[in-house]
Amino acid sequence: MSSNDLPSVALAAFAGSPGANLPALRGHNAALVLGLLRTAGEDGVSRPELAAHTGLTPQAVSKITARLRAEGLAAEAGRRASTGGKPATALRLVPGARHAIGLHLDRDELTTVRTDLAGEAVAVRRAPLAFEAGAEQLLATAAREVAALRAESDGTPVLGVGAACPGPLDHATGVLHRVTGSPHWDGFPLRDALADRLGLPVVLDKDTNAAALGLARDLPPGAGSFGYLHLGTGLGAGLVLGGGLYRGPRTGAGEFGHQTIQWDGPRCGCGRCGCIEALCLAAVARDDLPGAARALGVGAANLVELLDIDRVLLGGRTVLAHPAPFLDGVTEALADRARTRGGSTARAAIPVVLARGGPRTVADGAAELVLAPLFGAVPAPRTT
Repeated sequence: MSSNDLPSVALAAFAGSPGANLPALRGHNAALVLGLLRTAGEDGVSRPELAAHTGLTPQAVSKITARLRAEGLAAEAGRRASTGGKPATALRLVPGARHAIGLHLDRDELTTVRTDLAGEAVAVRRAPLAFEAGAEQLLATAAREVAALRAESDGTPVLGVGAACPGPLDHATGVLHRVTGSPHWDGFPLRDALADRLGLPVVLDKDTNAAALGLARDLPPGAGSFGYLHLGTGLGAGLVLGGGLYRGPRTGAGEFGHQTIQWDGPRCGCGRCGCIEALCLAAVARDDLPGAARALGVGAANLVELLDIDRVLLGGRTVLAHPAPFLDGVTEALADRARTRGGSTARAAIPVVLARGGPRTVADGAAELVLAPLFGAVPAPRTT
């Protein structure tokens, strides 16, 4: 497997699928093995363990790991304790063998991160960005920042770029829709435009989806559901259900900020009135943080009621600047929901915590858009 084959490996990776000993699925099987190496960390995993966990034959595992070692993606991690026979050699992922780039295209700032294969940030840059100024300004800024980030590297190959921006958008085609507050983006093929300008494969998704995908790395496969609520220049949600990111068939899931909860409320950038986003941002503007937290808590309670998720994660610059009132407000709203629903264990209040990653949560998740399919975590859309 050459380094040029890696994007096709990513495209062949499917979440939760067992291994298959078919030549046509070589990329899929390699993704399964890479995923286990990534999860194992520095301790590594032996070939017999890889065979047991993937369902592949020992011969198939040996061929795959030989290719991964030849490409510098895997290396020895010592030997397992003997159980009577020859001690098994453990293999580990080589995180620095390849890099990915993540772009968080916020309304007023571009955060660019270069990560290794383990998803750890190697370098970070930030620059002003006027998202509403249009395509040329955005593309020029992205190209400049990516070029600077790559110039700082040691020449490590870059697999691709994950780009995360406000929605709505079509993840499969990479085309923006009527972005809230910036309707002139409607129909613009941002993914393809970025790929042409950057000279790298690009995957595009909503900022909240990218963040949720990155946060889901902490979960074991197929386990756990959560909502990531992001309050910054806007308000949205990323949904992980049953351990997997849920986008919806048209990437429409997670438009959390546009629930109407006050019929005669302030007008929202989406054109309607009384949306949670409009109420939260208006409260923040008048320095009423408890009021903003109450509005966010109402939405969080609605989300828990609808999807029965296990926990709520909070992020975004507004929350990070004032974490205490938002954690308190959303926690109280969910506790109140639990009280009204009864005191049984099944109705216990859902925990509310700050999402890991701080101001880099979205950018790190954007890089994960490139990395996750490589490790068999999610199917990847077509890239250019």
